[in-house]
Amino acid sequence: MMTDLSPAEQHIQYVTSFQDLAYTPFEGAINAICWRRTLGGNFSEIVKRVALNGNITEIQPEELRELQLSEQGQLARDILLNDLQLLTAHGASPVLNVINHYEQDDSYLFFPTDVYSFHVDRSPIPTDTFLCTYYGDSSEILPNAQGQQKVLIPEIRDELKKLYHGSAAGFESFLSEHFFDLHYEAKPGARPISLGRGHLWRLAVDHPESKVPPCIHRAPREKSGQNRLLLIC
Repeated sequence: MMTDLSPAEQHIQYVTSFQDLAYTPFEGAINAICWRRTLGGNFSEIVKRVALNGNITEIQPEELRELQLSEQGQLARDILLNDLQLLTAHGASPVLNVINHYEQDDSYLFFPTDVYSFHVDRSPIPTDTFLCTYYGDSSEILPNAQGQQKVLIPEIRDELKKLYHGSAAGFESFLSEHFFDLHYEAKPGARPISLGRGHLWRLAVDHPESKVPPCIHRAPREKSGQNRLLLIC
């Protein structure tokens, strides 16, 4: 583990190989592991060559192989195919997407539950979230100490109680069933950390066997106007 981390990065461990990324255990405060890389290749060329279909377009490996690319585009493609292969061999189910934007949740104006909101992932079985942004705006993570679960904020909790019409004993189950308890508010002065481009990350998930807090993260607002090239599983 690197020792020159800022206080906000003390929950991150940096590694130098996929093997270490996949198998280094989360422990203590560590709930985000990063295989930090500087990638060559022209990933924007791949984004421009893919035939887009709606807000989010999934690229299949076969389609990726069929793209007519320059030498730099081919280098980027080789990296993408290798990352897909590494994760698949690890037992994950990676998806490569070109993202124009995500759908925003407007069901509850005071409490959006879309991926632009800081949130954690939950699973009934042990698993992790892997992701890498190759092009476009990158995701952000928030140190757990800098976030507060929204359902614990009094004014938000009061509004949620107005939506709930069951017994008091069932309120917590209501919050979980509608995923309200997965979302977080950044505290004043919080400093989210950009995951950057090209780095492959593994984030801790809320599951029954987890020994660490789940990693708080969110998708970026598409401020640059660029479509994102994102691998996630």
